[in-house]
Amino acid sequence: MASAIPPDTNSTYNYDVVRQFTLMTLFWGILGMGMGVFIAAQLVWPALNFDLPWITFGRIRPIHTNLVIFAFGGGALFATSFYVVQRTSRVRLISDSLAKFVFWGWQAAIVAMLISYPLGYTTSKEYAEMEWPIALWVTIVWVAYAYLFFGTIARRKVKHIYVGNWFYGAFIVVTAMVHIINHAVVPISLMKSYSVYSGATDAMIQWWYGHSVVGFILSVGFLGMMYYFVPKQAERPIYSYRLSIVHFWAIISLYIWAGPHHLHYTALPDWAQSLGMAMSIILLAPSWGGMINGMMTLSGAWHKLRTDPILRFLVVSLAFYGMSTFEGPMMAIKTVNALSHYTDWTIGHVHAGALGWVAMISIGTLYHMIPKLYGREQMHSVGLINAHFWLATIGTVLYIASMWVNGITQGLMWRAINDDGTLTYSFVEALQASHPGYIVRLLGGATFASGMLLMAYNTWRTIRAGERGVQAPVPAVA
Repeated sequence: MASAIPPDTNSTYNYDVVRQFTLMTLFWGILGMGMGVFIAAQLVWPALNFDLPWITFGRIRPIHTNLVIFAFGGGALFATSFYVVQRTSRVRLISDSLAKFVFWGWQAAIVAMLISYPLGYTTSKEYAEMEWPIALWVTIVWVAYAYLFFGTIARRKVKHIYVGNWFYGAFIVVTAMVHIINHAVVPISLMKSYSVYSGATDAMIQWWYGHSVVGFILSVGFLGMMYYFVPKQAERPIYSYRLSIVHFWAIISLYIWAGPHHLHYTALPDWAQSLGMAMSIILLAPSWGGMINGMMTLSGAWHKLRTDPILRFLVVSLAFYGMSTFEGPMMAIKTVNALSHYTDWTIGHVHAGALGWVAMISIGTLYHMIPKLYGREQMHSVGLINAHFWLATIGTVLYIASMWVNGITQGLMWRAINDDGTLTYSFVEALQASHPGYIVRLLGGATFASGMLLMAYNTWRTIRAGERGVQAPVPAVA
């Protein structure tokens, strides 16, 4: 049975594009998380916008989300998918020139977002703020990416298509579909357009897209990453290959239906809200199927967590994935959503997945790949990886715990009513009660971001030693 990952070969692969995306993932990650720390500081000290329109929260927040999703998360997916598809297919990418186009085209799109958003040129749609020229360019780059990925699989030298590539493939196809449909617009100028949809239909299409970004970029794509790098780092075959296939078909069938849970208690028809809620609850099963499959891969290898901080990153990310994919369906239940909606609880939930799952598994896979990409035995310092792990874990816990407390506090204060039917608390009182949580959130975000600086230094030392052809020392494990 083809349950083990095909062994490495000495074939020549295109690692140039993998190296490029790896380094830019690290760069954009530091910038995007730093931007997140800055806007978190603005909520503690509002004067930090200095009365400048282009650095107000409303304009910088989409820069933060787009950098961490498309630049950092997207870069990690580009890098790992190109790495994995070549090694599991045992064939080089079908076009080096097209790979260069995908890399530079994606960087150009990110830079265009960085320039246009502070100037106020956005569609105002969450995760889809890019105006039509940028969205069109992203579509062209994405089609080239899909051609590279699927073309490489078509020329594979092994009969079997490894399961990680199924997840990467689904993420590529569905992301293209929802991006194109949600960005259907009528341009009226170079940087202004109007959606072809209106009213509740526009909201429904937007959150069909918005939740699919969460589901297929930030979940399905990174599950493809998990199915390759967790077995590789643990040096164990995936726990159940059969479960991985069931997991794949179940999750791609269900995730696409969950978007309406973002629109509870809105103008969206009640049946659509209820359908989104039901599908969200059912989604818990395949989500946990993937988490359990990854965790159980460590059967017989749990002792490695004591000495391998890279494996620790990967396994803790799975724990956060399991937690956030339990919390999401629970928050989709209408009675729970009545308390949580529009509060910081939602922010805490998003970052449990974004920091705990997406960022931590990305960091673990980058630590796994970097030495191999630069001809080293291991990273420059295992001690720095350990320090990074604890900074990331502590930062994530501080962040999400503060937002949970804030969210529940806000929800309860907003719904508190006096005997005469008036509101017990004003909005300003709820905001004052939230202020300590914003301070803790800032501390947690800054702690997480500081770990990325350690990673950058560790990566620089590893690459520099690799370029000099120096054999890696064996540092003591901290």
